[in-house]
Amino acid sequence: MGNDRSSDPRVGRLLADARYEVLPTAKVADQLLDHVPTSVTVTVTASPAKGLEATLDLATHLASAGYDVVPHLAARMVSGRAELADIVARLTEYRVTKVFVPAGDAEHPAGSYTQALDLLRDLTELGRPFSHVGVAAYPESHPFIPDDVTVQAMWDKRQHATHLVSNLTFDADGLGRWLRRVRERGITLPLLVGVPGPVERTKLLGMATRIGVGDSIRFLRKQRNVFARIAAPGFSPDRFLARVADLTDDPGLGVEGLHVYTFNQVAKVEAWRREHLARAAG
Repeated sequence: MGNDRSSDPRVGRLLADARYEVLPTAKVADQLLDHVPTSVTVTVTASPAKGLEATLDLATHLASAGYDVVPHLAARMVSGRAELADIVARLTEYRVTKVFVPAGDAEHPAGSYTQALDLLRDLTELGRPFSHVGVAAYPESHPFIPDDVTVQAMWDKRQHATHLVSNLTFDADGLGRWLRRVRERGITLPLLVGVPGPVERTKLLGMATRIGVGDSIRFLRKQRNVFARIAAPGFSPDRFLARVADLTDDPGLGVEGLHVYTFNQVAKVEAWRREHLARAAG
């Protein structure tokens, strides 16, 4: 293997099953169909600027095209159990089996759900209609919520969820330390590590504009210096990815896979993934 970590077969295994996160914009469905095979799982974010309908429309469209999709059901954007039951019926009609449930960034809740746990409890009472339910994790800390509170939230959600999905993180050593603390607290849900794809700076800034000024501000506040770090000249996720692969050597840490933030640059991200897969296979 030498010093070429890009040929690490562990990296290849992680990328082979990596899933892509996209924002529900007008052109992203065609971009996915043109560049990304249906074997790649696609998650669709929920934005207060676009409304939950945009998320559900794109998710069902992609499901019809053969993708395994994971719509984000932002709790604060759902008015209550009646609407949730309608959403469940709509998604199950399209054979959607996976969802991600964050609290969401809506400043004012649409109804009775103020946090993700509220919606998760109702999903459980509705008969656990989805086989995979992801919840948020914050290895680099939430800007407004103390670490102890976010860890407690994961503990509270563990009976309703099947796995954790981390926000963007760039510190593999910090990720390992955080994961050990989480496991010591008895939270055993497997983790999908959030990593940015090799996105272009100008397109990244353009995407920030298209998702809405308010959403952009909330994103920047939540992710702190993430935007600047991704947009820095020469940024590449490869070195971080190799360090994540090291964490998979410890099965007790429960690193299950990757959640790639594409910022809708799916063609570039898919080309990067295929290059890694070819190196790992070679």
